[in-house]
Amino acid sequence: MRKLIMMFLLLIPGIAAFSQAGDKETVKQVLNNYKKAIEKLDTAGVVTLFVKDSKVFEQAKDEGTIGHYLEHHLGPELREFKSFTFSDYKVDVTIVGEYAFSTETYIYTIILAKDGKEIKSQGVATSVLKKTKEGWKIVQTHSSFRKAK
Repeated sequence: MRKLIMMFLLLIPGIAAFSQAGDKETVKQVLNNYKKAIEKLDTAGVVTLFVKDSKVFEQAKDEGTIGHYLEHHLGPELREFKSFTFSDYKVDVTIVGEYAFSTETYIYTIILAKDGKEIKSQGVATSVLKKTKEGWKIVQTHSSFRKAK
């Protein structure tokens, strides 16, 4: 019996690590789905990636919930673009209990619809996600950028 208990106690950290690795991949998929929507210039369904009372911050400005951000900022912006692509994308995720903390770094290239002008910027985004009954959801996100070198 003692050996069985010891084996069980030794297995718990391995099971937790396996579960956490799966959670990290799921969090990365949520972030990737948001990125893919932006690249498609289509925000349909993006709201489902966020909790209802989410917070979006961009360039030190509080943009409100994801719904407000999509309606008043990102949605109208995307209509002005011919394309929006990400490159050199890297993401790091740390899981702590029911929360995930992520840092994404990337280069994004925008081609304007009206004149074909290219805008290339280096960006970073940090996000907090929470594990809910519906899965991992973004609670808040903050992004900033500067002209790419």
